[in-house]
Amino acid sequence: MKKFSQLLAVSLLVSGLFASQGQAKEQIATSTGWTIDPAHSSARFTVKHMMISNVNGSFGKVTGNVQYDGQNLPKSNVDAVIDVSSINTNEPKRDEHLKSKDFFDAEKFPTITFKSKKITTTDDGFKILGTLTMHGVSKDITLDAEPMGPVVNAHGKTRTGTSASAKVNRKDFGIAFNQALDNGGAVVSDDVKITLDVELVQAAPKPQG
Repeated sequence: MKKFSQLLAVSLLVSGLFASQGQAKEQIATSTGWTIDPAHSSARFTVKHMMISNVNGSFGKVTGNVQYDGQNLPKSNVDAVIDVSSINTNEPKRDEHLKSKDFFDAEKFPTITFKSKKITTTDDGFKILGTLTMHGVSKDITLDAEPMGPVVNAHGKTRTGTSASAKVNRKDFGIAFNQALDNGGAVVSDDVKITLDVELVQAAPKPQG
């Protein structure tokens, strides 16, 4: 009897999980608003150092909103804000240098923003064309996005997420500081790979009337 009860409990748990997944997928298929959860989101970047190794860093404070319409994708949009002062490369002196006028000039340009213009589907996700504004310069880039979820958590909140990446040339944004090497290379590469890892919480519906 005890074993049967355990099996029944597991069956109910699995059934509930699949019901929650189905409910979440139904919700995300319609027009819904989402808020980026800053506690579970970050923006990462990778650059070459001295042309021989990769240096990785991240911005720990990412906020913003997403409007997703599964039935009319052109109406969907992404609006994200990154706090430059939250940069972390696991080396405090390097972080301070990156926040200085040589690089991001965080005092003058405290945020990096991304605003989407067009979202299209691919075989395994989305392509998000939008405007990246960094260091006071705005350029259009395309993010390759991989969707994750959705799920309903223990508190009944629907959550989903995505990992979106692109490669940019930092000089296009006026971040040109560098030091030449004896072999003709540079201390810091121009190309930077950026990745946005965001977790989204479905926004509460607006009251009617």
